[in-house]
Amino acid sequence: MKKYFSLFGLIILIFACTKTDINFRYALLPIDSAITPSSFILGKTDTIKVKYSLPNSCYSFLDVYYDYQQNARVIAIQALKDTESLCAQVLVQKEVSIPIKPMQKENYVFKFWKGKDTSGNDTFEEVVVTVK
Repeated sequence: MKKYFSLFGLIILIFACTKTDINFRYALLPIDSAITPSSFILGKTDTIKVKYSLPNSCYSFLDVYYDYQQNARVIAIQALKDTESLCAQVLVQKEVSIPIKPMQKENYVFKFWKGKDTSGNDTFEEVVVTVK
């Protein structure tokens, strides 16, 4: 019985000393540049490569933000920012490949998010890719 109480006490001690507060926030990062094909073939998977920058060591890649708007696609980078750590002020440039499988004959309009202007409005670089 003493073993069970000791084990139970040890488990409580471990969880009591473990930090459970996670101090981070989600952030959208702009696309620095993108490489798109000149055209897609209907039903065949192709790739778009996007380059982005992590502003400092507190940012880490989470996912690609990819939003459908009829035949347009809005693309940005989703990141996590650690709000508690000290951050090394080093800009890290990364690249990610995005597979695209066109399923419609209409042209695809890619809207690469470039950030916000001085008025707080979203800005985009638009690229049209035809589908054959």
